[in-house]
Amino acid sequence: MTDRTAVLIVGAGPVGLAAACALWQRGVQARIVEAQDGPQRGSRAVQLHAPTLRVFRDLGVLEEAERRGLRIRSNQYHLAGGRTLRITLGAANEPLMLPQEVTCALLEQRLTELGGRVERGVTVDAVEADDAGVTVSAGVPGGALEIRADWLVAADGVRSRVREQVGIGFPGSDVPVNFLLAEGRVDGRPADDAVHYFLGLSGSVVFASMPGGRVRVSAAVAPGHPLTPEGVQSLLDERGPGGLRVRELDTVNNFSSAERIAERFRQGRVFLVGDAAHTHSPLGGQGLNLGLQDVHNLAWKLGGVVRGTLRPAVLDSYEPERRHAAEQIVGNTHAFLKVFTLGPAAARVRNTAWRTLDTVGALGRWLAPLLAGWKVRYPAGAAARSAAVTRRGLPAPGTRSPLWATAPDSGDRFRLLTLGPADGAAVRGAEELAARHPDLVGHRHVGRGAPGFVLLRPDGYVAAGGSTAAEWAHVERALGAVAP
Repeated sequence: MTDRTAVLIVGAGPVGLAAACALWQRGVQARIVEAQDGPQRGSRAVQLHAPTLRVFRDLGVLEEAERRGLRIRSNQYHLAGGRTLRITLGAANEPLMLPQEVTCALLEQRLTELGGRVERGVTVDAVEADDAGVTVSAGVPGGALEIRADWLVAADGVRSRVREQVGIGFPGSDVPVNFLLAEGRVDGRPADDAVHYFLGLSGSVVFASMPGGRVRVSAAVAPGHPLTPEGVQSLLDERGPGGLRVRELDTVNNFSSAERIAERFRQGRVFLVGDAAHTHSPLGGQGLNLGLQDVHNLAWKLGGVVRGTLRPAVLDSYEPERRHAAEQIVGNTHAFLKVFTLGPAAARVRNTAWRTLDTVGALGRWLAPLLAGWKVRYPAGAAARSAAVTRRGLPAPGTRSPLWATAPDSGDRFRLLTLGPADGAAVRGAEELAARHPDLVGHRHVGRGAPGFVLLRPDGYVAAGGSTAAEWAHVERALGAVAP
């Protein structure tokens, strides 16, 4: 006997759980299976950046995450010679430190509230996809199970069985750096609301505050470096500011990483999200955030297709957009890794350059939003690129919506914002368009600046914008392409 479901999610880590919650919120009763018998344990990915916290807000778990996590107010870069560059992040860029096991618990609790549940101990043995759906043969305690799904979301990690079964390659290379990671309590530690980067000439060490008075220490180390409290203490003595003493450690281990991006993020009715689609160096805490943004991109599209409120063609944008995002993040983390593993001579050049950037105020303006993930852009598309560019300061297609464009929640509808005089042609056109597609787009007049308009997607990215007739035609095309 074959079970049937509209959407099957494989993998109940934070990315898979977020996908399930997002779909259940949209009325899609997604089924989620997990090979492990119990919930994930351990801190793992702990840094949730500001765009991800917006996802948590939409999923209804932000308030509890804030209660159990720790806000990071600044990044502090301690250079050899005694100078410290302190970047105050500001509310728009502040991350939340939250152990991954807590993230999973919050998302699974939310899934239960929505009516879903995780089926544990289910191992994927085979995946067969065709034009109409996907058939998964799985092992369960004491037997076997076959599931037929209209769509499959693979959130089963770096060693994705689904990716392997559908024949998607995972090209890239291992990162030739061995990392040490320890968590526990350290006496004499710096401020509780900061991440400290000690950039010495003999090596670097990252010292991050965690909830509950704990800290995380991480560094690139030579193979064979002792995985003991004494080994961690030696790193703090050699690369830290002095005066830091390890009191007790909950965990200390080493790990390696790789830089890989899947050949395809979509194959027919199968989508890859999270580590199944991409992996990279852990510096900057980008990995989990990248995966959760995959879900943020996919859920409104897939939910709309399943419910019949969007055309299936809207799903064609997932692959190019999230591949573009992954390439940006993998490139950034590769650069971060090089910056933090320089030899003595190059480290002196780095520190001099950073001091100069900090003196003119450029370091914080550039680095804080980059680390937060606000600079990730999507390809704008040929129609948007060919339109006359007369936006007069309006955000470009493919960028995140600016703060002034934040509008009241409109669910999964597009938001069409008009600017300038309230009696202008753009306002009349927007009202007519919203009246023709009331379930697809909502209109709001902002009334700031010169006449113009901005079309925001349900995930907050800019779909179109401008002030000319040619640019308005792109709004019509963008909506017409997805309207059922």
